[in-house]
Amino acid sequence: MELTPVARLLLERRYLLPGETPHGLFNRVAEAVGGPARSREFFSLMASLSFLPNSPTLMNAGTSIGQLSACFVLPVEDSLEGIFRSLTHMALIHKSGGGTGFSFTHLRPRGDIVSETMGAASGPVSFMRVFDAATGAIRQGGRRRGANMGVLAASHPDIEEFVTSKQTEGLSNFNISAGIDARFLRCLETGADYELINPRDGSVWKSIDPRALWRLIATSAWASGEPGILFLDEINRRNTTPHLGPIEATNPCGEQPLYPYESCNLGSINLARCIRKHEIDEDLLTTVVRCGIDFLDAVIDVNRFPLPQIRERTLATRKIGLGIMGFAETLIRLGIPYESEEALRFAGSLMAGIQTVARERSEELGAEKGSFPAIEGSIYSGDMRNATVTTIAPTGSLHLIAGTTSGIEPIFSFAYTRTIDGQQVSIISDLVRELLPKTVGGRDVAAHVRRYGTVEGLPLAAHIRDLFKTAIEIAPEHHVRMQAAFQEHVDNAVSKTVNLPNTATAEDIAHIFSLAHDLGCKGITVYRYQSRPDQVLSRGCDVCIIDE
Repeated sequence: MELTPVARLLLERRYLLPGETPHGLFNRVAEAVGGPARSREFFSLMASLSFLPNSPTLMNAGTSIGQLSACFVLPVEDSLEGIFRSLTHMALIHKSGGGTGFSFTHLRPRGDIVSETMGAASGPVSFMRVFDAATGAIRQGGRRRGANMGVLAASHPDIEEFVTSKQTEGLSNFNISAGIDARFLRCLETGADYELINPRDGSVWKSIDPRALWRLIATSAWASGEPGILFLDEINRRNTTPHLGPIEATNPCGEQPLYPYESCNLGSINLARCIRKHEIDEDLLTTVVRCGIDFLDAVIDVNRFPLPQIRERTLATRKIGLGIMGFAETLIRLGIPYESEEALRFAGSLMAGIQTVARERSEELGAEKGSFPAIEGSIYSGDMRNATVTTIAPTGSLHLIAGTTSGIEPIFSFAYTRTIDGQQVSIISDLVRELLPKTVGGRDVAAHVRRYGTVEGLPLAAHIRDLFKTAIEIAPEHHVRMQAAFQEHVDNAVSKTVNLPNTATAEDIAHIFSLAHDLGCKGITVYRYQSRPDQVLSRGCDVCIIDE
């Protein structure tokens, strides 16, 4: 087990039980999930850092908490009782380590009548403040603060207030996304007025210029990185269980569309561990994919669900989400620039292969153990154990444990400072020391990277500069095309951020949104560098003391 200093620090601060070692953690999880028959195989899968499940599984497997899923969606009904019921359920999920998503679309708008009191409704954003405050008071599983996704359909009368809410209301424990439907996109294209609908009675509240709302969304995203956009038409067009109704919300990072009370457990393959002799070892990758599917399916059966409604809904579809991390590291080690047509072809071929193997294994498990109960009416005609099998997650902590790059993102910076539970650690990527010369043109390469986080400005060969481009140096359109290349072969959705330079405009962002829909993405998130004072990562560090 080759853990970096950062990985050991992160495990000690957030994951290890008192007196536990990393070896002990993986053994605890393997025994809890795999039992006597599979524990050795599952231990090897994790201890080799070839695959890691989502954080709640690492934290809670084999403990009294026993809640192993990361992703949940809860309903928000248009009644005081329903709203506070969901608030209670959110608290239970956050306490157990999960994150929650909500659609606030069914709440009546601000100023609408409340028949019981003849008063006026305060609207969705006011209740989001209540959820946000409650989240701030609870730490997930006692170890980290909870996270939420708030979604509001573009057709809701309060959509303009919602779009700007992160700047005016704070909502520090929420990510927010505007839910875009096909009707909005048609109006945007034709210039026709877009009707905002009161969800209480279906009446038209008012009509707006869709182009003005589109600009407002883009301007807000320019200012703070939010809202993101969920293309609800695309999510439901590719829904594997359309007979269960439309999906309206996702988990906090947007990669997992779910029904109310549904949950999903995720896991990621460390693609960089599947490189042999400067190419992907297809046999090894197939083995890891099959074992990863077995692991995630087994999690469902040993999971301790926080609510009976969640147990019922989750067991009906048995959704899992296997994805990858280390994609950017893999491209660099294979000599493929992230911003290239070759990288796009590689991404599509890679994910198509993973998806095929994952579905084949789920089909085998369906024949052996039974298909998911809600299969009748789904897109599947034969055996299938899981309604979904693939997801691309952000792997925020997992990639640090695995010692690789996050999800399918390009490298944000080759040197940066990060805070882990109050302790600042400065990191310079191993790839700099391994693959770049010590000096070039009389300049110290590592010192330059430590200061700026990039090789930009160094007199390196063009191919090397292309290979070591950071996220901000990659064309925004290419970010979107990369997300779309993966999304084509993913059941659920793809967590990815289009990183933009500080000089990007709101018009640039509006173009990115449109391109994402045109290319079949299920959602899109942008972030303009230094657009928020609380930016988690910055490029470069003064003294990088820990190597990744």
